[in-house]
Amino acid sequence: MICNLRVGCASTRSTVSNGPLSQLMTRGVRSVSSGAFSNGLTQAQSIMNTPIPLGGMMAPRMASPMQRSVSAMAAAAPAATKPEIVQSAHGFNLVTQQFIKEFLVLPCAGAEMISVLNSDENKTFGAVFRTPVDNSFGIPHILEHSVLCGSRKFPIKEPFVELMKGSLNTFLNAFTYPDRTCYPVASTNTKVFDQEGWHLELNSTEEDITYKGVVFNEMKGVYSSPDSVFYRAIQQSLFPDNTYQHDSGGDPTVIPQLTYDQFKDFHAKYYHPSNAKFWFYGDDEPVERLRILDEYLNEFSARTDVDSTIKTQPLKTEPRSVVEYYAAGDAEDGEAKAYAAVNWVLTDEALDVETELALGFLDFLMMGTSASPLRKALNDSGLGSAVVGGGMDDELKQPVFSVGLKGVDPANVPKVEALVLEELEKLKTNGFSASAIEAAINTIEFSLRENNTGSFPRGLSLMLRSMGAWIYDRDPFRPLSWESDLKTFKDKMASGQDVFGPLIDKYLLKNNHRVTMTLLPDNELGAKIEGEEKNRLVSLKKEMVAKDLEAVVAETEGLKLRQETPDTAEALSCMPSLQLTDIPQKIKSIPTAVSKKDDGSTVLTHDLFTNNVIYVEALLDMKPVPQSLLPLIPLFCRSLTQMGTQKESFIDLTERIGCKTGGLSVSPYTTSVRGQEQPLAYVMVRGKAMGDKSGDMFELVCDLLHNARLDDKTRFTQMVQETKAGMEASIVGSGHSYAAKRLSAQRSIAGWMGELMGGYTYLEYIRTLAKRVETDWEGVNKDLETIRSALLSRNGAVVNITADEATMTQADRHVADFLASLPPTSAITATPWAGSLPSINEALTVPTQVNYVGKAANLYQDAGYELSGSAYVIEKYLGTTWLWDKVRVSGGAYGGFCSFDPQSGNMMYLSYRDPNLKDTIAAYDGSPEFLRKLDMNQDELTKAIIGTIGEVDSYQLPDSKGFSALSRYMLGITDGERQARREEILGTTGKDFKAFAEVLECVRGPAGKVVAVTSAEKAKAVNESDPGFWDIKKVL
Repeated sequence: MICNLRVGCASTRSTVSNGPLSQLMTRGVRSVSSGAFSNGLTQAQSIMNTPIPLGGMMAPRMASPMQRSVSAMAAAAPAATKPEIVQSAHGFNLVTQQFIKEFLVLPCAGAEMISVLNSDENKTFGAVFRTPVDNSFGIPHILEHSVLCGSRKFPIKEPFVELMKGSLNTFLNAFTYPDRTCYPVASTNTKVFDQEGWHLELNSTEEDITYKGVVFNEMKGVYSSPDSVFYRAIQQSLFPDNTYQHDSGGDPTVIPQLTYDQFKDFHAKYYHPSNAKFWFYGDDEPVERLRILDEYLNEFSARTDVDSTIKTQPLKTEPRSVVEYYAAGDAEDGEAKAYAAVNWVLTDEALDVETELALGFLDFLMMGTSASPLRKALNDSGLGSAVVGGGMDDELKQPVFSVGLKGVDPANVPKVEALVLEELEKLKTNGFSASAIEAAINTIEFSLRENNTGSFPRGLSLMLRSMGAWIYDRDPFRPLSWESDLKTFKDKMASGQDVFGPLIDKYLLKNNHRVTMTLLPDNELGAKIEGEEKNRLVSLKKEMVAKDLEAVVAETEGLKLRQETPDTAEALSCMPSLQLTDIPQKIKSIPTAVSKKDDGSTVLTHDLFTNNVIYVEALLDMKPVPQSLLPLIPLFCRSLTQMGTQKESFIDLTERIGCKTGGLSVSPYTTSVRGQEQPLAYVMVRGKAMGDKSGDMFELVCDLLHNARLDDKTRFTQMVQETKAGMEASIVGSGHSYAAKRLSAQRSIAGWMGELMGGYTYLEYIRTLAKRVETDWEGVNKDLETIRSALLSRNGAVVNITADEATMTQADRHVADFLASLPPTSAITATPWAGSLPSINEALTVPTQVNYVGKAANLYQDAGYELSGSAYVIEKYLGTTWLWDKVRVSGGAYGGFCSFDPQSGNMMYLSYRDPNLKDTIAAYDGSPEFLRKLDMNQDELTKAIIGTIGEVDSYQLPDSKGFSALSRYMLGITDGERQARREEILGTTGKDFKAFAEVLECVRGPAGKVVAVTSAEKAKAVNESDPGFWDIKKVL
């Protein structure tokens, strides 16, 4: 999940030493009201354009082999000086305090606030409301959008967007969960219902009425994804008697039943301090936090009538089976497309931390890696194409366990259920090997102590963990104190006690609150849903008299006028803002030492504090790989860690990685280079380990590259099927990324390679490869070995190391040994690659209720543009003004944005979950004229510049800093160039916007091409109205 640690990814570690003093503070005039934590960020609907899947639904655990119960409980930041404990301030009184040694923080918790004080400069604030529902109208989700569209203090259309434009935030978003709504922000520097929910749109009385609304279309996109439909059905079947039976994100078939009065009543009931939890975190002044909060809360009186308690789902006494359906395209002959999973609610009582930890370890042992026995049994069964469900999820009030397969023949659903239960019986009886347990303990404990949250603020990760107990009326500090429970757990394991067998027996095998969910494809369901919506609207219009129709037209016009009328400068002055004088004038440099060897290899080192963790990237030049084999590279990378070595099995290799490192991964790394035709292209091995195990890590890397088996046909077939299933699911929910790859592939070799290794072309290749494996495995195996022979070369190899100096010195010998293990040169002579897609408009069709629309051209090639830092300012400004207003606010899409790649020169517009096609293209084409007519005052320009600097200076943990420095080195970006670009950003003027308008004309003109992921019906309708507009390719 987005908030989870990613075991197996190189990441960073924070200091762990003396822990915090916890203070429970209460404000006497306010009542205590608790709430409920829900299913993680993968279950949240986000206000931002960045897609976050699912709203109020259960979601698959995304690549993380362990669960929240053992994921977000880790060190928070480097040690802070312990401040004086304040007994009372601004109406808050200290009630109790406790010491939490796992965290270098000082939390103060009150009836409605936790205040965490440490030395982390990435400060976090959050407000959380418990928002249970008794219908699927999506009220919490629409409110999440709507409350960010102005208030008494900020009476402008969208203060949230104004913050996006011009603040130095490191995180700004909002989320709707099945039982709560969260509004977090992080920074290193101290008519809305109609628009966001739904409305009838009618431009003239002669037209057909349509539904519009950001949330409405967002949820149409969610309900177009079979995976989303599956997890929604699971959640509703497991929780038939409490709030989780409904979709807090909103079901698009019933969202239009929501009235404005219901919407207002929900807000009045739940959006009150008596139903809120507040969170502060970071290195700012703690008493000042209380003053700021008091300034807002003193306008409210305590309420005792806010009952938002999340009811517990009683456990059922008999297992059940449920069958649901999803909208599907036509399957290939003999292709199975059913989903099947076995699912449990584990308990109706709160779990203690020790049990949560034990269940987390059990989950990892059974499901955490491809070699884990339950996951492996499902993969090896041949009953489906990919595992779904992902194991345990404890982010609702009651934890659940879900596991199964997709790509199942409906006749085999009983076999899937029987296999799961049979394997659980075996694991209860036989347990797990000592090596598997050792690997699990090392992997999980490494992640607990390291706490890599990537670009996700650590303070927010900590907040979500604490809220998981707090809003269920549980101790908010208990989930943070895991070390003693972990020690107790490890002591039990060391004593030989059977820890896992009783857990399997109690929570799974003898637990009859079990649902076997089957999701079947229905080729006619998509058309049926669209037809029913159209018929409802036709009937509605027939029932209207002329006066009613004219009123809808007037309301449509009024809404559009409001949407298109900018806020006045006077109104915008209410927003807090920085000045350019507040912005650092100099870039932030990352320490980098470069050592070029006579043999053509290069070693980069970055002396950064990592608390004795070493982060490594080893890159092998991909240029010698024959062009015909490029699409096989991703599966080659997976094979290196998924088939075992000449001396150890796949299971043994996986366990050795778990015992000796914090994770290893292998993937392609490709990018365009400004001014060059040929791209940078490498296969990159990334790893992390404690400093004293750096030798073990490099030995593993050598084994993977030299000795990994590539001849396991069964395992390779599984990986091909998993890849195919994953891509067929992702193109429905993430169509914008596929459109972007197609457009990039038209204009650069790097873009073409990205399409070959991850776009629609790759999906076509995988479908062909699945058949070739059965008829020509010997040829496939030979191709894999050819790739290995091409890659293994000391000449052109790059090793990137991030750690402190002592740790890097300790690893020097191992780095030298690794490079020495490589042959001097590749066994294959490199031949320049040449390839691109035809420069045409395309529609890729899938079963979907929404569209993903892209348009692009190359500013360097088509307009002769020379890069300036002002382009970054203009790109961001376009995305948060013109495109936001036209594509999202007026058009009803969930997202509309643009992206300029300074390396390739590609300028791309994209939309996400969009009800429109040609209207969105027209909005893109209006960008140059918008910039020409733009009359920016100095405040607006300053805000645009500051917002851009906020992205340039994004907060990074040490491993990310090391990787950024590597990328800059590979691209030839010096600190001098970075400083020049910064000065161009800071010096951007209104004239730059006008000049860029002329450059953007190339995207509007013949050079600009369109690629959209849409339905077959909509693609056909475009060609009927504009003959020959695009080529149509059926994907699903």
